[in-house]
Order: sequence, then structure tokens, then C-alpha cells
Amino acid sequence: MRRSNERCPGAAFGSGLLAIALLLVGADGPKRTIEARGLSFQAPGSWKSSPPTSPMRLAVLKVEPVEGDDFPAELVVFRFPGGAGTVEANVKRWQDQFKDQDGNPPKIQSRTVKGKNVDVTRVETSGHYHPAQFGGRPEPDRPDSRLLGAIIVTDQVGYFIKMVGPNRTMTKIRPDFDELLGTIHIEK
Repeated sequence: MRRSNERCPGAAFGSGLLAIALLLVGADGPKRTIEARGLSFQAPGSWKSSPPTSPMRLAVLKVEPVEGDDFPAELVVFRFPGGAGTVEANVKRWQDQFKDQDGNPPKIQSRTVKGKNVDVTRVETSGHYHPAQFGGRPEPDRPDSRLLGAIIVTDQVGYFIKMVGPNRTMTKIRPDFDELLGTIHIEK
């Protein structure tokens, strides 16, 4: 019988496996701060920054697709002085960019979560994505897509974080997105 202060012969090996397992769970490694004119948040290091394609886009991050998906997920941060309408109107606008199998807007989930110093409206829906077409580079329609979004409204400005990508990829990174929401900070 071993005494409690004796080491098990495989303990060092087991500790090493535990460390590797913990690294794999947090495979994205360290987080990095994204700053977007008064809004900041922590994003996984594996989410790569891309140059914004229009002045409306303050920050753009891309996430590589999982095996079997054929395009990356893209997170875009927008900022509109005055807020650009109510939270409900913006949730509805995002919902209308998707269609279910019958061609109708799909169910949308919306709830309030806590950022570092602000309430955040978290939004999620999925279906066939029909993006709004603005100037700049038009986005193609995408079947089997998912939106994860965040709306942050202050007295002076509305911030919108819109992330769209293939359903499997988005489902995999949903926990990272939710963790990101908890790190949102607004300069006051």
C-alpha cells in the first residue's frame, strides 16, 4: 500500500497528459484584444484579422471552416452613431436575411447577456443566408448558414457584431463567441 506522500510511477506522465488535454481544450491559445472605436473584446488567437472592405466595417475576423465546410466564418464589427434603430428592429433585419426550408424567416433567439461593463443582446439564427447587398463587395447567398450576433447600445452609438458562417463551423465556435461576449468593454 502506498503512503499518501509517495508518488505514483506514472504520475509525471499522467500530469503531462492532463496538461496536453487542457491545451487541446483551449486550442486557440491566448486571446487577443480587438479594439473598434470605443468597443473592445477578447477574441481567440486563431481568428485571423482581415482588412475591412468598407468604411462601415471597423474590424473583420475570419475563422477557418471545419472539414466539410467550404467557406470561412466571418465576424464583422459595425458602429452607428445614434444606434441605427431599435434592438428589436435590428434583430428582425438579421432574421429577414435568412430563410428556412419553406422560404420563411427562421426562428431567431435573442437574449441579454453581460459584457464587462455593458449589457449585450445576443442573437442567433440559421438557414439559407441572403445577405443585404450594400456598396463594396457583395456577399453571395449561402445555404446551411448560421448567424451569431451581438448588439450593444449606448446613449451615443450602437455597435453590431455580426458573425456568419457555415452551420457546422459556427456550431463548433459558438462557445468561443459566447466567451467573447463576456469580454465586451465600452469606453465611457
